[in-house]
Parts: sequence; structure tokens; C-alpha cells
Amino acid sequence: MSTGPAPGPPTRSALIWIALGIVYLVWGSTYLGIRVTVETLPPLLSAAARFAVAAGVLAVVLRLWRGPGVLRVTWRQLGNAGLVGVLLLAGGNGLLVLAESGPPSVAVSSGVAALLVAVVPLLVVVLRASTGDRPRLATLLGVSAGFAGLVLLVLPAGGAGAAPIVGALTVVGSAVSWSVGSFLSGRLRMPGDPFVATVYEMLAGSAALAVVGVARGETQGLDLGAVTTRSWLALGYLALAGSLVAFTAYVWLLHHAPISLVATYAYVNPVVAVTLGALLLDESVTGQVLLGGAVIVLGVALVVSTERPRTRPAPRARTGATRGQDET
Repeated sequence: MSTGPAPGPPTRSALIWIALGIVYLVWGSTYLGIRVTVETLPPLLSAAARFAVAAGVLAVVLRLWRGPGVLRVTWRQLGNAGLVGVLLLAGGNGLLVLAESGPPSVAVSSGVAALLVAVVPLLVVVLRASTGDRPRLATLLGVSAGFAGLVLLVLPAGGAGAAPIVGALTVVGSAVSWSVGSFLSGRLRMPGDPFVATVYEMLAGSAALAVVGVARGETQGLDLGAVTTRSWLALGYLALAGSLVAFTAYVWLLHHAPISLVATYAYVNPVVAVTLGALLLDESVTGQVLLGGAVIVLGVALVVSTERPRTRPAPRARTGATRGQDET
């Protein structure tokens, strides 16, 4: 007996919001994942492992999906993808991981890290302006507001800052590296397929992170038997959910949704990160953090809502950060 027509496939609008939800939640949660990972795993070597695993899985999927030769690129494309990968992942994500590790007097909380990383769209505007692009007045106001919020986050109040100055400056360095990588990715000759480009970016970033991690002595005294289950699970989550699932959703969105809508992840992710850090790690959320974070989010929201690309954009995603990062 028929009970009515079978439900059809999701509409384009529904798919867009599903993909946005994935990017919002997964990339927003990667800051928490990093914080848990570095509890018992070395920061840079764990980040290297994360991107190596993600690159390997993505390469196998592409090979099976599109056949032999899918990863073939020119030497120039390979070099450019490697440069962007080092800036995004070794510089951007690597510094972020370092900022969330270490003693409380140096490390920043996952929520504050996400709020500081939110200035990336503002830094990209500054880089564009340095090449002759003239941002709109509303964009400049948004950039000014965002940087004012950044100052509020690190400004001493009552003898102590809202965030440890060393950790905060490390995150700012991470944001600068990520911004430069994002800026260059749209101006260099990259592999035509963004997924293929990402494989090489992750491999280059992973290699750089591994070299620096070994140079820092992270292999000395490393006892994998002492690594907690929750750190292993967090690392797996970062590799698969943060660097593969969310990134795939982000790339799909770039081709099916307005860039102004896609870019809203930049101010939704910090809200998710602060909430999860407070609920799951009992991270302190002071009035100064809320005020500074709100000013940053409002500044980024103003920039995103007023910026309209003159041509079809080809941005590179936070493979973990997002990243962001990009894919914190």
C-alpha cells in the first residue's frame, strides 16, 4: 500500500545550509581539538601527522574517483602549492598549535585563539590595499574595529591581560602567515583542481612541520604509550573531520553559494570555539574576552557583508583552521 511519494533529494538550498553547518561546527571545534591533542602529544609533530594522514586519504580518494594522472601537475604548480602549504599549515596552523600548548602562563585558551585568528579576513584586506586595491569605507571601518578588538583581548586589565601576551602574539603571527598564504594562493599559478592543490599543500606543510618539530627536540623522550586516548581521538578528529570533511564542504560551497555567505564562517567559528571551550574544558570567559571577541566578530561581519568580489573568487580554504585555519 502506497503511503505517498518518496522524499526527493535535498534541494540546493538545503545542501548549502548543511554544508555551512558542517563548516561552522567542525572548523569551530578544531581549536578545542588542538587543545586536547597537545595535552599529551608534541605540538608540531602531531600537526605534521594530522596533515600527512589527511593528504594521504585525499590522494587515495582522488585516485579512485578520477583515475590515474589526477595528481599530475607542473613543477611550477607544485612549487607554488608547496609555498602556500608551508605558509598556511606550517606557519599558520603550526604557530597556532604552539600557542595552544605549553604552561598556562604562555598558552592561550582555544576560545581566545579562535577570536584572534578571526582577524585573518581583516589582514587579507590590508594585504590587498598594499597592492593598490582600494577597500570601501565600510571595509576600512570593519578592519579598524577588528584590530581594536584584538587590542582589547591582549590589553592588560587589573595587572593581567585577557590572554597571555606570548601566546597571543604567537596566534597573531599565525594569522599573518595564514593571511599571506591565502593572499598568494589567488595570485600564483596553482594546480587547477583545488583538491589536488590541497594534497600538495598538506604534504608540504606536513613536511615543514615535521622538520621543525624534530629540530625543536619533540622526538626526545616521546613515549607514545603515555599518550592518552582522548589525545589520539582528538588528532583523528582533526585529520578526518577538520582537514577532510569540513574542507570538502567548504570547497563545494565556494562553487554553489555566494562568497559573502560562505565567508560567514570567519565570525561563526569563534563563537563555536569559545562556547565549546567553556563547556568542555572549563576555559575562563571573562568580560574582557567577551568584549574583545564581540568587537572582532562585528568588525569581520562588517567586512564580509560589504565586500563583493569583482571577479569569481578562487580562495584557498583553512585545511584545519580552519586554519581557516582554515581548516583551523
